[in-house]
Amino acid sequence: MAKKIIKKSAKKMVPVLVTTSHRGVFFGYTNNYDGETITLKDARMCIYWSADVKGCFGLAATGPSSGCRVGPKADIQVRNVTAVALCSDAAVAAWELAPWSN
Repeated sequence: MAKKIIKKSAKKMVPVLVTTSHRGVFFGYTNNYDGETITLKDARMCIYWSADVKGCFGLAATGPSSGCRVGPKADIQVRNVTAVALCSDAAVAAWELAPWSN
């Protein structure tokens, strides 16, 4: 009897908010968010968030608002991870707009 070879399907990329011990706050997509180092695709850094966001985890719940400053996309590796939060659909839509107020 021949054995069937079953390929492991690649883990789905999920949108996450990542914080670091250096006070960095990043949004991006990953298929592995275990450990102190995470690789993010299309990552964005939140340089500043306004009070209406209600803290850094508001960035995972509702995403950045027009009063926030969000940098451009880059593929990055984030080190010294302290927290990872899964992002809501509303947050993803807001992050993709990448607001930057002056």
